[in-house]
Order: sequence, then C-alpha cells, then structure tokens
Amino acid sequence: MDVRVDPQFSELLICLYGELDGERPWDAFLETLAKWLEASYATLIITAPGTRLPGTFITPGANPRYSESYMESFFADDPFRDLPEGKVTTFSEFINQQAAEDYAAYRDYLALAAGEQVLAVDLRFDGRFEARFRVTRDKALPDFTGQERSALQALIPHLRIAVTLFEKLQLAGAEHGVFQSATEGLGLALLVLDRNYRIVSSNALAERFLDEGEGLKRSGERLTIEAAEPRKTIDRLLAEPEKQDKVTRFRVERPERGDLIATARTLDLPAIHSGTGALALFLALPGEESPLEPETVRELFGLTMAEARLAVILGQGVSLVEAAKRLGITHNTAKTQLRAIFAKTGAHRQSQLVGILASAGA
Repeated sequence: MDVRVDPQFSELLICLYGELDGERPWDAFLETLAKWLEASYATLIITAPGTRLPGTFITPGANPRYSESYMESFFADDPFRDLPEGKVTTFSEFINQQAAEDYAAYRDYLALAAGEQVLAVDLRFDGRFEARFRVTRDKALPDFTGQERSALQALIPHLRIAVTLFEKLQLAGAEHGVFQSATEGLGLALLVLDRNYRIVSSNALAERFLDEGEGLKRSGERLTIEAAEPRKTIDRLLAEPEKQDKVTRFRVERPERGDLIATARTLDLPAIHSGTGALALFLALPGEESPLEPETVRELFGLTMAEARLAVILGQGVSLVEAAKRLGITHNTAKTQLRAIFAKTGAHRQSQLVGILASAGA
C-alpha cells in the first residue's frame, strides 16, 4: 500500500479547515490554493439564488478596485455561472458554448483583472445558496494543464464539506449574537463555563460583574467564586450534567455591591468533555430580572410567535387548558403548539419547560 502524502495538498487542507472559525476564514486557503495551482488569484463567491450582490466575495491579493467593479457592474449579470455542479470547468470551455455577445463584457473585465484563464467550479446546497470557486491566471502565463484541472477536481469533496461547516459556523455565530443581545435586554449576565471553570463565553453585563471582582471574578481564563456553597453547586452540576433535568438557582453573596441571583443550566457535551458537561450561568441583581416577552422567547428558541405566546404563559405555571383559554385557542391547537415548543426547546414535559424558561429569565 502506497502511504505517501503530498505535503502541499496536506498544507492546503490545513489552511482550508484550520481557519474556518477565524476572523478571515478563507484568505489563507485561497492564497495557498492559488500558489498550489501556480495561478494569479483564487476567488470564493457565496451567494443566494436571485440576489444582486454576493454574501461573500474574497480574492486575496487582488486589486480592491477590480473586486468592487465586479460586484457593482458584473456580478448580477455574470454569464460565467450555472456551471455543471461539482465539475471543474474552464472559461474557454464555457465560452465555446455561448454567443460572443454574452461574454464580451465579462472578458473585458477579466483582461483588466489580469485573469483571462480560469478554472471554475460551482457547488450548490439544496437551493439555499451556492459557492463559486474561481482560479485565474494572467494571459501571459501558460494555460492550465489537465493535471492541474484534475488536482482541483480532487479537492471538490473537501470544498463541499468546508463550505457546509462555514455556513453552520456563521449560523451558530448569528444565533449566539441574538442570544447575547436577548440576555442583555433582560438585564441578565451570561457566562458559559467548561468543566474546568474556563469562561467560554460572556456578555457585557457578565464582564461588568467580573470586573467588579466581588463574589466572583476572572482569574486568567477561569471563573473564581469566593463562597464555598456556590462552588459546590457548580461542581455538582458540572460533574453530573445528565442527572440535571431542571434549572438550579442559588445566591452569590456580594455584601458591598448587592448579591447576585444565579440561575444555572447544564449543557451536556460528552463528546468533548469525556462525560462531563458545561454550564450556562445567568446572573442578575434581585429586582432587575425582567419577565420574558414573547418576542424574546421567539428569538431565543426559534419559536413561532404563537408558540412563544403560549410558552410565556406556561412559564408562569399556568395549565395548558388555562393557557388555551387566555389565548383564545382550542385545547388541541395548544397541544400541537406545545409539541413544537418541546421539540425546539429540548423539553420533554411542561415542568421542564418552565425550568428552561426560568433559566432564561422568565
């Protein structure tokens, strides 16, 4: 068995996957891809069907003026698109199938951008969006060889996985931003801890409490809590997250600045933490906790507005029959909405839903 590995291909994959969660996730990969194929530039365009501007347009090292010109004047009417899905296509192959007037303006743009020779591939994702990769060479350089084309084709499965991961990371980041904003709006500080008390995430109000340094504070990357009882509670929650089917509340004493009411919700992450979990810790000053509004519940848990209204009423400890009466809906409709609420919040029964909502400030 031949176990040789191409070190350049390995470096390419490191750049592809290793930077997806960074500030500039595609730049290093596109630069390495261009170098690997001895091209002038490599470009990534991510766009949704029917849009006039791309969601993502990245060409490291290119003149920004040409990129702006493309997005403003050529992107919407770019003829070099709708290529065979997942198949590397050259620009020369493409134009041989088109009328000359269809690509004249685009070819002028390529000449200005010093990229008349192009290897291209379009990847489509269930009609939601598509990713277009373009690798270009100046006309003064030799044309791409069949070997180089095959090399890019071999990379397609990795590109497909990377774009899928990128989309999920973008979505998770957006959801996290909504969650952070919602907790801020409720007057709740939010800390997410791993099993070693490392602060994984925090919002601005949590940072304020940490900076005040009374009752709890940041020590390097870890959370330090002065009192023994809150530490014991958190230790127990982190040690056995699977046994926690409700939220836990406790007090963090702060004689000078006022005690904090802490609401803890376990996050079971066995694949990462070897059977132990992480913890979402909500902190508020007594009297500053605000009831959840339906709009906030909708944003936090991805509910419809009707489901959010029902969830808010149920969070007050009201029976499903009484909640249906208050909302003016039938009991069967309420039961249908409750099943959807359970699916989206992870609750399995109404009492557990009340606890989950309580953990978010209800």
